[in-house]
Amino acid sequence: MVTFLPTRPGRLADVPSFDRAIGGAESNVACGLAAAGHAVRWVSRVGADGFGDHLVAAVASYGVDVSYVGRDAVRPTGVYFRTAGDRATDAHEVAYYRAGSAASAMSVTDVDLGAVRAGRVLHLSGITAALSEGCLELLRELTAPAERRPLVSFDVNYRPSLWAGSDGADVLLELARRADIVFVGEDEAELAWGVEGGPEAIRELLPEPAVLVVKEGVKGATAFRRDGAGGSSAAARWGLVAQFPAPLAGRCPAVSHRATRQARVSETPPPAYPHGTFEPAPTVDVVATVGAGDAFAAGFLSGALRGLPVRQALRLGHLFAAAVLTTPADLAAPPARDTTDRLTALEDTAWERLRLGPGWTQADAAEEEVRNP
Repeated sequence: MVTFLPTRPGRLADVPSFDRAIGGAESNVACGLAAAGHAVRWVSRVGADGFGDHLVAAVASYGVDVSYVGRDAVRPTGVYFRTAGDRATDAHEVAYYRAGSAASAMSVTDVDLGAVRAGRVLHLSGITAALSEGCLELLRELTAPAERRPLVSFDVNYRPSLWAGSDGADVLLELARRADIVFVGEDEAELAWGVEGGPEAIRELLPEPAVLVVKEGVKGATAFRRDGAGGSSAAARWGLVAQFPAPLAGRCPAVSHRATRQARVSETPPPAYPHGTFEPAPTVDVVATVGAGDAFAAGFLSGALRGLPVRQALRLGHLFAAAVLTTPADLAAPPARDTTDRLTALEDTAWERLRLGPGWTQADAAEEEVRNP
């Protein structure tokens, strides 16, 4: 979508003007990965209008292949407006105008499935599944078991307002169980599925993915991985499990989630391997939170594609997220690779002292980034 960011704080009714930018879960991830040096293709649909022209050009400027983005002569490009406030506050407002948009009309009949499946990793989002029946059918097709499907990455992205009148939680659980890598926030898992008990309880509900990443807000994130016998053929083919060695130890508090969700666990689920790898997040001077989850996914996937150990992939996710958290926009270029390589290699004590503020991605030396909170 095209994003309109307020030029000053205040209610949408009071903001006199907005700056134009771009946003969207999958396109944010695509731009982050391309800016980090990976070959990326974005497949979507936009209107045959000026906003569509801007959106395609802006995504392409990050180095993303946009040659398979369709243009809809009837439906418009989606747009949205938001306030400058943090999404977690009551003052935050978002006005979406994407009902009937070109993207919401995507389906298995008007998307080049061969182009979608051509990469090593296919990243999808639960937001797209909520846009229309056609979009949901498309995601079900792309996550269906198939011998030569790419590695499927799925960000749950539960937005209750998008699922009004339907049980989106069940749909998202279905899609997540068919993916190879899943990203989900601890808070959204509780909201969607009633899961209580922390990351380990979420892993109990989602034992199928080869890798499950649970985002725990400002605390950090936990990654669970499956031993070599599990996971899809795609996970085995790309060596996903092998590059993420099992942790020596993990946290395992009591597991509890609502009885109404118990039946959603398959009758004979594969072992969940409950011990996860936790990596704390650095302290960040937050400007705005929108887009940080997409940036985290891009960073983690970049680490997986580079064959980094899981702890470094989690750190890379935190650093990509920090790049967005310290800017007002939904999207920001990640720090240079030499910067991320230096920071992900920090000793634990130095990593825990790390504090990142606006402009940190342009810092030349670790001393400018590492300081006591």
